[in-house]
Amino acid sequence: MLSSEKLSRTNLASRLNEVRRQSVALTAGLSAEDQAVQPMPDASPTKWHLAHTSWFFETLVLAPHAVGHRPFDARYAALFNSYYEALGPRHPRPQRGLLTRPCLDEVLAYRAAVDAALARFATEADADSWAAAAPLLQLGLQHEQQHQELIVTDALYLLAQNPLRPAWRDGPEPPVLTAPAGWVEHPGGEVVIGHDLVGDGFAFDSETPRHAVRLEPFAIGRGLVTNAQYQAFIDDGGYSRAGLWLADGWADVQAHGWTAPLYWLDNAPGGLEFTTHGAQPRQPDAPVRHLSLYEAAAFAEWAGARLPTEAEWEAAAALPEPPAQCFGQVWQWTRSAYGPYPRFRPWSGAVGEYNGKFMVGQMVLRGSSSATPAGHERLSYRNFFPPAARWQFTGLRLARDL
Repeated sequence: MLSSEKLSRTNLASRLNEVRRQSVALTAGLSAEDQAVQPMPDASPTKWHLAHTSWFFETLVLAPHAVGHRPFDARYAALFNSYYEALGPRHPRPQRGLLTRPCLDEVLAYRAAVDAALARFATEADADSWAAAAPLLQLGLQHEQQHQELIVTDALYLLAQNPLRPAWRDGPEPPVLTAPAGWVEHPGGEVVIGHDLVGDGFAFDSETPRHAVRLEPFAIGRGLVTNAQYQAFIDDGGYSRAGLWLADGWADVQAHGWTAPLYWLDNAPGGLEFTTHGAQPRQPDAPVRHLSLYEAAAFAEWAGARLPTEAEWEAAAALPEPPAQCFGQVWQWTRSAYGPYPRFRPWSGAVGEYNGKFMVGQMVLRGSSSATPAGHERLSYRNFFPPAARWQFTGLRLARDL
């Protein structure tokens, strides 16, 4: 997190207001019913995201730092706690869709009350209270932006289960610029990756400390793998050739009947894909998305390449002439397990549960996606998901040894 002296009260309060408004704006086009349903244990109802992000500010900022603050509803403490053991009991994650009460209007009233309390705190807090709370406000903004992306991906997964194929947003998907073909070469050697918290930039604790890594010479794809390229993998029997797959991935192909990326509605060239705009023709030059790590690794094996490590990705993205499409298209799977950097120390207090305790059984993704809020991306960002996850905007970039 940032140190408190680097955070302007006026600027942070303005940014807080902007981000909080954006969360509600994202839900335009979703009905109250859309926002109440949980389509699978890993995806939460939109209504829950709106309430949980408010719970975060109320619990971690207002309750300990705003003099005289009284909770909007004390029962919400357990309803909207996600995974913080230090902050008490919580409603089971797979049962969030059973929370028909509070209704959406009550959740929006909760958000409005928390927003009003935050605005008062920004105006009235004394210097010591502000200094203690400001880093947590900054963390809360980043946390809310993460949930903004989850609002998009979780609601998309929900709508995809509906045989009516409902569109959330009007019009066709915007066209994607074609990425240049070829490779970007890196000489290898010692590189430094991670975030050192110098300057005004925010970083999560898992991005620190900055440290040296030695790389062998490698090349990385100048652009992302496209729908057309992935179609060729399918047409060549990619989903029926066990030798291309990691063992757990092949087991998932067999168990779940995977034959294409998650939202492809058919496997024919020029077929349809389900998107936030409903069923849309697939753009051949658009990055393929909604892949598990297993599918990404199988494609790389088929292509005679491999997935990059996260250190290779960051080193290449930091070059004077970096690869194209590093940000804003899809999160890119790497072959790196999500674990602590050398000398990593989690934050103190309840927020220490934010990242460190999830450093097992997950794989790192780099970059950002079309659903990532503007300004939330950065070179050192370490996203992470289990290798079988497909409902996020996840794709791949190839790498190879030199």
